[in-house]
Amino acid sequence: MPKFATEEWAKEYVAKLNSNGAYEDAGQNWEGAITFVIQKDELFDKDAYLYLDLYHGKCRDSKFSFLESDLPKPEYKYVGPYTNWRKLISKEIDPIQGLLTGKFKLQGSMMKIMRFTKAAKEMVSTAASVDTQF
Repeated sequence: MPKFATEEWAKEYVAKLNSNGAYEDAGQNWEGAITFVIQKDELFDKDAYLYLDLYHGKCRDSKFSFLESDLPKPEYKYVGPYTNWRKLISKEIDPIQGLLTGKFKLQGSMMKIMRFTKAAKEMVSTAASVDTQF
């Protein structure tokens, strides 16, 4: 069982994302990379970054790092503290509601990303399907 915010978890997540037909359908018009920024908090002692190059319902490339400078520049960043990521993956927080309530922040065009709310929900559903250790 991979621990969240590790290279092992990221690889398993991307493999599951690329085999999720519902995500492929929902993201068929999506083009653009996103970095998930997991901010340190009382339960996690360092920032972590997962870069995903998303294109037409598939993840073409991914990189995990504890240094943002190691990653390519994404079109979007979805940013939140570790505790909120844990709630998101446990489906206690919806990804869009997380933005609207301030539990997460989005860097990039909100107008564009709002066209892909179903894809965002499928990404979270996929993350929830990874047998995760926190």
